[in-house]
Amino acid sequence: MSSVKMTSLLFLCVIIGACSLFEPFIDRRRDAGQTDMTKLYVGRSTPDAPAVCSNGLWTSQEKIQSLADTECVKHGTGTHAVKTDVTHFTCKLLLPTHTYFKCEQ
Repeated sequence: MSSVKMTSLLFLCVIIGACSLFEPFIDRRRDAGQTDMTKLYVGRSTPDAPAVCSNGLWTSQEKIQSLADTECVKHGTGTHAVKTDVTHFTCKLLLPTHTYFKCEQ
């Protein structure tokens, strides 16, 4: 395969993969072997306090709020999320902002 084709293929893969790099997400990690539910979540996000990783350049505050609200409803810990804190450069490189919420009824 020629270097031009290889470079084009690599560029196409990067462009396709980059679309998902900017989507905000709930920062939740679990300890898969844990049976005690109080120690199951080891990430910054818990069912009653979601933490969203995002980038303010590409993501609106409404989208971040919607993600947190959905997380509260999904786990039955509240009907909406209230923002409690924001930290910068504590998440991924392209999504550097953590926005912390607390679920309320």
